[in-house]
Parts: sequence; structure tokens; C-alpha cells
Amino acid sequence: MSLPTEKYEKLKKFIQEKGRDGVVIAFSGGVDSSTLAAVCHEILGEKAVAVTAVSPTYPLEEIEEAKKVAEEIGIKHILVETNELLNEDFVRNPENRCYYCKRELLTTLKAVAEDLGFRVVFEGTNLSDLSGHRPGFKAVEELEEVYSPWVEAGFTKDEIRILSNRLGLSVHDKPPLACLASRIPFGERITKERLVRVGEAERIIKRMVKVRQLRVRDHNGLARIEVGRDERKLLFNPELMDKIAEELKKLGFKYVTMDLEGYRSGSLLSTLQR
Repeated sequence: MSLPTEKYEKLKKFIQEKGRDGVVIAFSGGVDSSTLAAVCHEILGEKAVAVTAVSPTYPLEEIEEAKKVAEEIGIKHILVETNELLNEDFVRNPENRCYYCKRELLTTLKAVAEDLGFRVVFEGTNLSDLSGHRPGFKAVEELEEVYSPWVEAGFTKDEIRILSNRLGLSVHDKPPLACLASRIPFGERITKERLVRVGEAERIIKRMVKVRQLRVRDHNGLARIEVGRDERKLLFNPELMDKIAEELKKLGFKYVTMDLEGYRSGSLLSTLQR
């Protein structure tokens, strides 16, 4: 697959027009936000600032990763604190949980933009995302001066990776990110303790085995481990499995299981009653 020139030109024109008075980019350090930040920095220079929201739902190791990628790009990088756990609509974990998270994030970033004397906020939703479960995009549509340049220019995830690679970004092949709340089935309350537990469980597994794609889903005390489909064989070792089970039970999990189908985005949607 090659990168469509007309899409890239449309993207650059959109960034130039909307960001001429300064833009804040919602920056997670993943491929979408990093590539967007790199293009914005190239076009707008100091009028583009990357902002990462640090919250209980954001994996600790990703904060350091975001710092490194921002430095790689050369863009100014700001950390701000948010706490979705103060919002009962988020904590009760409904199917549209991501809407409440996204709304709070974008509202916070709009305030940062105002403090900087900027006008707009960009975020990294792409065209491929919109084919899945993305209730958070409603917040983008509701808020003024908030835009999704990838959607506006018609970029798919694969096309963003191609552009990221062309720009020489280290994250061009980085697996998709998701907040820690995505490890808890809809309808089960989100608590700081559960977020800490799944975050630590994933760090433990990554220290034991070199998997790139990993989720530990917390089914009310049952840990369901998902790894990339081509990485499943890495866990097929009795001693390793015993050690993983032992360590995760120390965190409070009653049972430790492996999902035989491997990682798949939105797997917890199957827990919803239709």
C-alpha cells in the first residue's frame, strides 16, 4: 500500500488552516497522535503543542514513552492531570463509558489551549476507528474548535502507519493503545484498585515474556490474558504459565486464564446483553 498524495495534501492544508492560531494535540504517544503531532510540528512549529493527560486510567510506562516520542519529534510537550474516577457516569462503566472520558479530556485540553493563547484542539481518531465501537467520538462532534484531522482527510490506520514510517517515527509499528478501563467489562464498576491491578499484571507479564500486544481483562477477579494471535505460542510453557498465575494471584486475582483466540479489539463488547 502506498500513501495517497492527495490525502496527505488535504491533511496538511487542514492543519494549516485550522491550526494557524495555534493548536493543542491530544498526545498519547501512540502511532496516531504521534504522527499527527509530527505533521503539525512540521507545519506549525511552536504553534503546535502536544499535551498528555496523566490519569489513573493511563498506564504508567506510557507516560515515559510519550515523553520520549515528543522529544523525538521535537515538539513542546505538556503533562496535565485528569481523573475520570471523579465522574460517576464513567465509574459505573456503561457501554458509552469512553464518551465521558473523552469529553473530560477534550474539555481539559481546550482549557490548556486557552491558557496558551491557542484556538483549537486536535485529536487522533482515524477513519478505521469509526468502523468500530467509538462512543467517544460524539464528544469530538459536540465540542467547538475540536477536530480530528485524520478523519477530515480520510486517513485509515494503515495509511497513518505508512506516513509514520515515512517520517521516521519509532512508533510506526507500535501496537494499539487503550486505557486501563478497557480491561473491565461494561457494567462492572471501575475502581482505582482494579486499574492498578490490571496495570501491574500487564507489567509483570511483559517482564516475563516479550509480547508486544497484551491485555489483562479483569472479569470480577478472573484474569483473562489476551496476547497477539501470533504471540500466543510464547506463553505455551508450563513453567511460565505457573509463574504468571502465581504472580497474578498475588495481586488478588482468583483465577488466571488465557484467551485462546488471542487479542482482539473490543472483546468486552461480547459481555453486553443484547
